Amino acid sequence: MDSSRSAQRAVIQFLSAEGVHASQIYRKTKEVYGELCLAQCTTFRWCQRYEAGRVNIEDMQRPGQSHGVTNSATTSAADELIRQNRWITTREIAVELSISKGTVHHIIHKRLGYGKVCAQWVPKHLSENQKTARMGVCLTQEFLH
Repeated sequence: MDSSRSAQRAVIQFLSAEGVHASQIYRKTKEVYGELCLAQCTTFRWCQRYEAGRVNIEDMQRPGQSHGVTNSATTSAADELIRQNRWITTREIAVELSISKGTVHHIIHKRLGYGKVCAQWVPKHLSENQKTARMGVCLTQEFLH
């Protein structure tokens, strides 16, 4: 059973078009979707929208900064700045790329997977070559002691 918001909105739209009251729609969706059901006030709000003539079940665009800032060009530019200088700060990257510090934080941590260790950006997830190199260093140091 698809319990996504858009699936539930489609059910609400259908039942609303059938003339079913909002409270009955909420009870029926609560029976079917259980804890994944939309909140009662949300169900009522969508019923009002459909009764007012809305036909689209998707969210409308909201005002604010578009998510186009975190595109691949910005991500690769941030990655290049970090590779050039591992000690660069999020503020310096934000100034360099003319984006907010929050966006830089999102790019660095979520998209690139870096973490700050000893004031230096390092990848959280190692490639196979990096894992092998670290293993080799550990083994050679083990024999030195």
